[in-house]
Amino acid sequence: MSSRFTSGAIAVLALSATLTACGSGGSASSGSGSGSGGSGSITVGLITKTETNPYFVTMKKGAQAEAAKDGVKLLTAAGAYDGDNAGQVTAIENMIAAGVKGILITPSDPKAIAPTLDRARQQGIVVIALDTPPDPQNSADALFATDNLAAGKLIGQYAKVRMAGKTTKIATLDLTPGVDVGVQRHNGFLAGFGIAEGDPSIVCEADTGGDQAKGQTAMENCLQKAPDINLVYAINEPAAMGAYQALKAAGKDKTVTIVTIDGSCTGVSALSQGQFAADSQQYPLKMASLGVDAVMNFAKTGKKPSGYTDTGVSLIAATPAAGVDSKDAAYGQSNCWGS
Repeated sequence: MSSRFTSGAIAVLALSATLTACGSGGSASSGSGSGSGGSGSITVGLITKTETNPYFVTMKKGAQAEAAKDGVKLLTAAGAYDGDNAGQVTAIENMIAAGVKGILITPSDPKAIAPTLDRARQQGIVVIALDTPPDPQNSADALFATDNLAAGKLIGQYAKVRMAGKTTKIATLDLTPGVDVGVQRHNGFLAGFGIAEGDPSIVCEADTGGDQAKGQTAMENCLQKAPDINLVYAINEPAAMGAYQALKAAGKDKTVTIVTIDGSCTGVSALSQGQFAADSQQYPLKMASLGVDAVMNFAKTGKKPSGYTDTGVSLIAATPAAGVDSKDAAYGQSNCWGS
């Protein structure tokens, strides 16, 4: 639809830091960018899925802080909504025209964005995926992200211990079909809990797009289908909070265990209040800062980053579970992100 494209095309593209890099030393030997063979500023682009999700807001702040520290320019953009591939394509094209040395991106549609990433790389621009790999993954030079399979396993293992001795009825609130982050987290949860896809203990599966409102609707529908649900796996905190709201409205919030992934300050607070039982904490600030540093190093030395860098994950739990390594809410608060 034209309205969708227009909203994506006007996704924010702003100069969020205007700092001149040190003028000594050589710049990258290839690629479009400002300056060659000596002095000139280094420009880095960051494209997130949205400007509203606290996770990506935090990622942007991390990139801004690192760019200021390193003395580089940072251009930022985002889709109008999660899944806005047209907006991200427009942002990449604008950044190519602006002469960036590298693009950091959290792909909204990993498969659809790949050809545009390839075009950027063909012009000598280094492309680093943050949080979500493109499809195929080698459409980016490097990936800095949480080990999403491990994050899912941690909350699955925790839930297994918490539900010991009970007949478990599970609702899985997932992301979007085919998106690698959601698939890995879902599969990790199942592996940690010790079950396979199709296990009879899974009484409801629903996609939420990682959105709170959709998570609430999904949970309401699941409760209609299976009122005796007692364990909820949620792809992220917004979906988990939506599930909690639905459970609270149904008077079931005290009897259903919710486990999720994110580790934001809001999520850890919800965990402290008993709304969530466990939360795998990830570190978007680290992804962003490592990404900016990698582009700066490429601009100065011509050496591209490559492969996958695991930016870490920790299980934050309201109460410990025997045999499962976890941190308490105080640790979660001291290492959380967002407000």
